[in-house]
Amino acid sequence: MKWLVAALIAALLLLQYRLWLSNDGVPEVLRLSAAVAARQADNARAAERNRRLAAEVRDLKQGYTALEERARSDLGMIAGNESFYEVVPQRGAGSAATATATATATVPVPAVAAPNPQRTAAAR
Repeated sequence: MKWLVAALIAALLLLQYRLWLSNDGVPEVLRLSAAVAARQADNARAAERNRRLAAEVRDLKQGYTALEERARSDLGMIAGNESFYEVVPQRGAGSAATATATATATVPVPAVAAPNPQRTAAAR
């Protein structure tokens, strides 16, 4: 009977060793759990980015507001019924007093805007 108890204890210790200390046991499960959590976080970020891009595409396809905003910010375009003024500071010496004086003495320069075809048709 002593041999059977000793063999069972040895088997139990061997199985515990494989469970806790080998590469196929608990350390591997913990490593894989951390990898899964990292992938889920990456997937959540990618899903949020995809959601934002899909909303932007939908806005660009459906309405002119997003398209107009894109044209203004990215291309610097203006609408036909708007005036564009560029403030150009005067060139002067490098002192702070001169910089303040030139900032207050700027002159707005109107840009040439394309006429609005709907407006000109209505004026005729």
